[in-house]
Amino acid sequence: MNRLITRTARGMAAAAAVATLWSALPGPAEARVSTGAAVGIGLGAFALGTAAGAAANPYGYGYNPYGYYAPPAYYAPPAPAYYPPARNCWDPYYQRYYAC
Repeated sequence: MNRLITRTARGMAAAAAVATLWSALPGPAEARVSTGAAVGIGLGAFALGTAAGAAANPYGYGYNPYGYYAPPAYYAPPAPAYYPPARNCWDPYYQRYYAC
């Protein structure tokens, strides 16, 4: 738990530092974002999301907290669907079968 709090605090501190620097930079008086800034925002959001996801499960997939290896649970495959055979009826006038 201590490790999770430390990672979260570091991420929040980094985000606060970037936000402070970003707001301190003088910019044009236009309400638009350049391509580089948009890419930076996207990559930053991806990095912060990845860090938050990694902090939520720091040991990765397959970690067992009790110290022994537990293989993944086996689930039986679903039963095959049953489709009744098509029903045919005899037409004595045309002397043929038809679906009924």
